[in-house]
Amino acid sequence: MKHALLTSVAFAAMLTTPALADAWYPYEAEEVTPAFSTDGASTPVTYEALEKADKAYNICVSFPHMKDAYWLGVDYGVAEEAKRLGVKMNLVEAGGYTELSKQVSQIEDCVASGADAVIIGAISYDGLNSVISEVAAKGIPVIDVINGVSSPDISAKSLVSFYTMGFETGKYLADKHPAGTDPVQVGWFPGPAGAGWVEAANTGFMTAIEGSAVEVLEPRYGDTGKEAQLKLVEDVLQSNPDVKYLAGTAVTAEAAQGLLRERGLTDEIGLLAFYMTPGVYTGIQRGMIAAAPADSMVIQGRIAVDQAVRLIEGKDYIKHVGPKIFVVDGDNIGSVARDAILPPDGFRPVFSVE
Repeated sequence: MKHALLTSVAFAAMLTTPALADAWYPYEAEEVTPAFSTDGASTPVTYEALEKADKAYNICVSFPHMKDAYWLGVDYGVAEEAKRLGVKMNLVEAGGYTELSKQVSQIEDCVASGADAVIIGAISYDGLNSVISEVAAKGIPVIDVINGVSSPDISAKSLVSFYTMGFETGKYLADKHPAGTDPVQVGWFPGPAGAGWVEAANTGFMTAIEGSAVEVLEPRYGDTGKEAQLKLVEDVLQSNPDVKYLAGTAVTAEAAQGLLRERGLTDEIGLLAFYMTPGVYTGIQRGMIAAAPADSMVIQGRIAVDQAVRLIEGKDYIKHVGPKIFVVDGDNIGSVARDAILPPDGFRPVFSVE
């Protein structure tokens, strides 16, 4: 694996050149050392993927759900990389963040069917540790993608710091409303309680707004289904008429756009998401959503598959890595290549690659 700094010129090229199916790499990323640590140091690296796998290995992929465009983007990444590398991929989804036992049984079934490696987007930070230990004990590599797990038995992580995602979102608000200016109320919707990525984002967001004029209302936790988030937003608007911003999951921001428009509040209440989806991207383009950090979920999916193949083949790999995070807003969205950070328009879920 090559480890090298990317120049600002190279980064600009990455943003303005579409990520072609056969040439998505090299990609600006960050390696965390020591690997799997929650407070490790991040070092810029250039991620280089394999050209092809030696054999058509069986890769099992487990997601929390496929209810929103974010996981559809990760699906696009794992499916396209499986096709590019020439491996088989079988994807299962549990149906929501309340379905931990279903995710565990799906992983067990997937492994029993002959998986050579398992990629897990975890419902729970700690709740999958037992099944991960069982899979690892069979000599099957386990890759932690997107959400994060606490298990010491995983082989690799392909994810970004959701602490940083939350922090960048909070910093955006804190910079607009520094200490000494008029206080502003912010409704905060971090996602499903107990998920590792949610707790990390919440900590980062709260840290970033410390000492600013931003006053965060009590966090409203909930599943990332549209109906669940819309209900939470309605509750906050009803009980806090002075709220000036709604910040939270991408589903929160997407759902809130229509609600604010219906109530004539689009000029009074700003929207922010702490991660990117096609709906958030379009919302920023239209001026309905102020900003969101991009974590390049498509690339996280691609890297996870590449890590899986490297592990199966005993090749060099980066144990803990994720794409470089950057904030997208109305000022720079014109220079950000959509295909580098999101799935293409019209992409439908892919559950198997033969």
